Amino acid sequence: MTFAPSTAAASQLNNARTAAIEIAGSEVAAGYIADGCLTDGPLGRVGLEIEAHCYDPSDPLRRPSWDEISGVLQLLGPLPGGSAVSVEPGGAVELSGPPCDGIAAAIDAMARDQTVLRSTFADAELGLVFLGADPIRPTMRINPGARYRAMEQFFTASQNGMAGAAMMTSTASIQVNVDAGPQAGWVARVRLAHALGPTMIAIAANSPMLEGSFSGWRCTRQRVWGQMDDARCGPILGASAEDPVTDWARYALKAPVMLVHNPDAVAVTHHVPFMDWADGRVLLGDRRPTIADLDYHLTTLFPPVRPRQWLEIRYLDSVPDAFWPAVVFTLVTLLDDPAAADMAAEIVEPVATEWDAAARDGLADPRLHAAANRCLAVAAERAPADLVPTMQALMSNVERGRCPGDDFGDLVIEHGIAPTVARLARGEL
Repeated sequence: MTFAPSTAAASQLNNARTAAIEIAGSEVAAGYIADGCLTDGPLGRVGLEIEAHCYDPSDPLRRPSWDEISGVLQLLGPLPGGSAVSVEPGGAVELSGPPCDGIAAAIDAMARDQTVLRSTFADAELGLVFLGADPIRPTMRINPGARYRAMEQFFTASQNGMAGAAMMTSTASIQVNVDAGPQAGWVARVRLAHALGPTMIAIAANSPMLEGSFSGWRCTRQRVWGQMDDARCGPILGASAEDPVTDWARYALKAPVMLVHNPDAVAVTHHVPFMDWADGRVLLGDRRPTIADLDYHLTTLFPPVRPRQWLEIRYLDSVPDAFWPAVVFTLVTLLDDPAAADMAAEIVEPVATEWDAAARDGLADPRLHAAANRCLAVAAERAPADLVPTMQALMSNVERGRCPGDDFGDLVIEHGIAPTVARLARGEL
């Protein structure tokens, strides 16, 4: 989704001219990144992006082809909530909602679009399953786009080949987009968005399996991301976390360049930090980088909280209808409601960096269990009436130390993995 306002044709032309400007060095690049990463303004807008794995219910081990999924999407008209639809490298289908005024409106718009999307896929005898990781199929790219082909080549050439392939083709998430807010509050807001990560991961963990086996992790999706290069996928905050704008600029310049347009996306198969390219120590595509190259580089960085003028929060597993409205309401409320944010900052401070514990143990970790219960209680006090049932369902699960993936795991143990996935794809569970 895009929070940035639309631009007129003249502005677009000016942007095109700017994009072609060659970067004079890493200091110039740092200034450009810092100036554009967050937008000063009021809080309130929320956008949701939700991914789901696409399955053939009659054969859950088969990965539907690019042509099959594209054919279904061609049957869709404009969605009632305004979401755009895209297809991830492994065939996961993503709904990207527009910015809405508040979390309740964003939930309503996304729910309406999901209903239409599910029905269209069901008519084509395909199904959508909301899990954080594909539990049964081996990794495989079906999206033929040049960007994804080059990303695959990049990961194959790196030490993160297996994790990169799983990240691209076997994971699915919920992304929550919120305004950056007033500049005076950026430090506390970005710090809290990170600090909430482990607790929210434990609450929403819904990926206990990968490639046909239980992984031993409640959130295998986060485990996969944790195996990636920290320079590209780790948290952006520096040790002090006192200046997120500077932290993001440093992070982006140190991150290795993944792809270069020459003119199609070409993988960079050796380690080149962007700062080395900007300073002319290395030439890629036989040239120095332009502003367009820097903008593209920023799209290849995947931290758990990514500044994009707004904040894109990327650490939640995809979860089913019974839980996702409560999960996203909780996260946004703890960020956007001033009193709730103050309480949440205190609640999660002891577990603010426990990313691995959250992914591995989830709510079995007593500290995360306590933080999760307290955070949900704060959010539940602020829930509108129509969200009370889903909030109560989530709170009941969390009180018992259960995450959504525990329910899925129980079904797999009772019925087997293929029958369980098939029934989920048919909407029977």
